[in-house]
Amino acid sequence: MNKISRFIVILLAPAVFAHCSYSQNPSPQKTTKMDSSDKKNPVYSHTDSKQVNLSDAEWKKILPGDVYRIAREKGTERPWSSSFETSKEIGTYYCAVCGNPLFKSDTKFESGCGWPSFYEAISKSSIIYEKDNTHGMTRTEVMCGRCKSHLGHVFEDGPPPTGLRYCINGVVLDFKKAAEAEKKYNEKKQE
Repeated sequence: MNKISRFIVILLAPAVFAHCSYSQNPSPQKTTKMDSSDKKNPVYSHTDSKQVNLSDAEWKKILPGDVYRIAREKGTERPWSSSFETSKEIGTYYCAVCGNPLFKSDTKFESGCGWPSFYEAISKSSIIYEKDNTHGMTRTEVMCGRCKSHLGHVFEDGPPPTGLRYCINGVVLDFKKAAEAEKKYNEKKQE
């Protein structure tokens, strides 16, 4: 019986890890969010589309440790640790490293994987795709199209219309509420 159990565990392990692998420190990390008013990061912009090519040493100087670990060292945050995973806010998600627009909130969906999930990128140039054979799996890594920072992975088990699930680390996302949505929210709050 012990050999059968071991065989089943070995057989099922790759399937379990195929969904948004979790391979980082088990201790919770403080999440630091950046925004365009942060003077420490001179490349951060929601409007500049020029490619950003900095050395790892330069990135390390301007990024918070948790953002650097995920974005530049291809780390993975703990599942269910991002407030973006369950957020229903209306707006745009940006790369926390360079400010590049990545996803609209209306493409976000509840995947149950523990990380914010989207079925479509904001544009064809906002995301770069690369084959990832780490952790004994074949996956497709997604990176920011402007600064080439690691964001997460894309899988082909998402909802229509694309059938894709962009499984993204919340640490490397910034969010800006849609101006119209924020205005309506503030009006309701004053009533």
